[in-house]
Amino acid sequence: MPRPIWTGSISFGLVSVPVKLFSAVQQQDVRFHQLERGTGERIRMKRTAEGSGKDVAYEDIDKGYEVSKGEYVIVTSEELEAVEPGKSRAIDIEDFVDLDDIDPVYFENTYLLAPADEAAARPYTVLQAAMERSGRAAVARFVMRTKQHLAVIRPADARLILETLYFADEVRLAEDIREFEHLDAVSTASDRELKMADQLLESLVTDWDPTRYEDTYRTRVLELIESKAKGDAIVTEREDEPAQVIDLMAALEASVKRAKEGRAGLVTDEVTETGGDGAGAAGEYASMSKDELYEEAQRLEIPGRSKMGKDELVEALGAASAPKKKRRKAS
Repeated sequence: MPRPIWTGSISFGLVSVPVKLFSAVQQQDVRFHQLERGTGERIRMKRTAEGSGKDVAYEDIDKGYEVSKGEYVIVTSEELEAVEPGKSRAIDIEDFVDLDDIDPVYFENTYLLAPADEAAARPYTVLQAAMERSGRAAVARFVMRTKQHLAVIRPADARLILETLYFADEVRLAEDIREFEHLDAVSTASDRELKMADQLLESLVTDWDPTRYEDTYRTRVLELIESKAKGDAIVTEREDEPAQVIDLMAALEASVKRAKEGRAGLVTDEVTETGGDGAGAAGEYASMSKDELYEEAQRLEIPGRSKMGKDELVEALGAASAPKKKRRKAS
C-alpha cells in the first residue's frame, strides 16, 4: 500500500482542503552493487580528506560553496537552517492558468493529491469539479523536505494531480546552445519533403496507450541476470553503428514504405510471396536494429532471445513469421 510522502492542506482563499501527497510513479531501475573483481567483496565509499587521505567523520564535514577556483565560502548547518523556508503544511494556490500555456519542459515530478480523510472529500470534490469546469490549472507553492517548490495542480479523472515545476532560471534557453545556429544555413523544407514526412507521420499515428511501450533494456538485463544465476553461457555481440543518413528523400521514402508494410517488422503478404517460406520475413528483419529485433522477439515470445545475437534473432523471427504468413495467404 503506497504511503503518503507529505501531509497538509490546499489553501484556496479561505477554504482549506486537507490532503495527502503520494508519488505518482515508481522507478523500476536495475541497481547494482560494486564488488572487487576476484574476491566479490562489497566496495564501500569513504569520506577522505584530499590532502591527507584520512577518513573524515560525518560530523566534522562543513559545507563549502566554491566562489572561484579553489576558493570556498564555508556555510554551517545552523546558518542554512536560519534561511530555510518556514515549515508549512499548506499548498498555497496563487494563480489559475491555462494548462496548455505551460511548456512541458517546466514539469519536474508528478504526484497524486488525495483527500486526507472522509471530511475532506466534499471540499476536495468541489475544488476538483470547479477546476474541471473552468479548464484551468492552479499554480501554487509549498514546502516539502525543507525545500520550497513551485507546482501546478490539475484535475484528471475526478482527482487532483500535482506537478512540481522548475523555476524559470532553471530552464535552459535554446538560444544558449550554439549548435542551433546550424539551422540558419538550412532553407525551408521542400513541398516534396514535407509531403513525404506527412505521410510517414500519418502512417504511425495511433491512440496513446502507455502499456504498448516497455523498457526493453531493463527486461534484457533482468533476463541476463537470471541466465547467469542459472549458470547459462552468455553470447555477446557488438552491434554496428547506424549509418549516417545522406539522402533525406530516399530515407523518407524507405521509411514510408516500411511503415505501410507493417510496424515493427510485421511483413505483408507481398513480402512473404517474394521470399517463399519466410525468406522475405527474414529479409525484412535483417534491416532492423538489434533492439527492434529483440522487441519483436519478445512480442512473439521466442524462447532464448536474451542469449541470441543479431543474426540468430533474424533467423528465429523469420522462422516464427513464416507459418503465420502462409495461413494468412491461404485465407
